Amino acid sequence: MSRTELPHVWMPSPNIEPRKNGVEPCILLLHYTGMRSAEAALNWLCDPRSKVSCHYLVDEAGQTIQMVDENMRAWHAGVAMWKGERDINSRSIGIEIHNVGDAMGYPDFPPAQMDAVIALCRDVVARHPIRPECVLAHSDVAPRRKTDPGEKFDWRRLHAHGIGHWTEPAPIDEGMCLRSGESNSGVSDLQSQLSGYGYGIDVTGRFDAATEATVKAFQRHFRQGRVDGIADASTIETLRLLIAALPLPSAS
Repeated sequence: MSRTELPHVWMPSPNIEPRKNGVEPCILLLHYTGMRSAEAALNWLCDPRSKVSCHYLVDEAGQTIQMVDENMRAWHAGVAMWKGERDINSRSIGIEIHNVGDAMGYPDFPPAQMDAVIALCRDVVARHPIRPECVLAHSDVAPRRKTDPGEKFDWRRLHAHGIGHWTEPAPIDEGMCLRSGESNSGVSDLQSQLSGYGYGIDVTGRFDAATEATVKAFQRHFRQGRVDGIADASTIETLRLLIAALPLPSAS
């Protein structure tokens, strides 16, 4: 089955192609639209001049619009990486969630919209081999370019409904931290753990701009109480807890 059985509107986008090498989607990637209206976003995603598309869009009232069959490759991730893989579009199903985003005030996601997103995500992961830790934010796979769906998106609620990987973030305090400009073994350990979880980060021992962007992306998803790119004790402990809670690999 390529199309969801949930009630939805069908508005096909021309910006599609086959998934490369016949791969099956193993990532569910969530975005916000960052545009003034869901209608404007939908028109852009279906405009051949835009060279972008997504499988689904959920508007603020909770209406779901499908633009691309799930067996096809949509153009939504851009330059991205997760677990060493760069062709995220071939490996993912993308959901655009209408929100004007950071540049226009970044409002909360309405309850009706979140209900629809949860229903759609549950439907998608039930039909594809998508592991919980591969339900991701656009900012997870492209931390230096993207911030969506951002720190207001309720990943905890998704997890409560059986979607995605989550652990309660460690409390924020003002103790030890790693920050931009530092070079030491603690930075190497942090980079190694972020890379091991899936983020596309090199282990250099230097807390550079790429590391700061990756820490911010991690915080937007998993430690939303403070998004500052500083790897404080709360961020480091939350990462450790997530790694410890990863599901065991399936037996071969």
